[in-house]
Amino acid sequence: QVQLVESGGGLVQPGGSLKLSCVASGPTFSSRAMGWFRQAPGKEREFVAVIDGPNLNTYYTGSVKGRFTISRDNAKNTVYLQMNSLKPEDTAVYYCAARGHFSISTGTSDFGSWGQGTQVTVSS
Repeated sequence: QVQLVESGGGLVQPGGSLKLSCVASGPTFSSRAMGWFRQAPGKEREFVAVIDGPNLNTYYTGSVKGRFTISRDNAKNTVYLQMNSLKPEDTAVYYCAARGHFSISTGTSDFGSWGQGTQVTVSS
């Protein structure tokens, strides 16, 4: 099991930027695909972005493509989500998640470890 701790959330104006971090503890971080999901009030948790283990391939949901960038530093056991041009509809609790496999997936059921979440609020 992987322990995940997110940080970097906060309040930002529309058009602003935030960078989320997720530090993982546990075995074989570099071989795991890592994802970011979000959940807005009254809505289901949804996929945002994912990065695979060995090849650093990435995939994004359409609404964030071109605005968000997922990356990882395997030496620091950390995955990041750089969020630019933020919109009010990006407001949600953002969760980091780890797969027990290196390949990309967008399904919540494919990720076995989850962080506690960090709140992102986009408002003027």
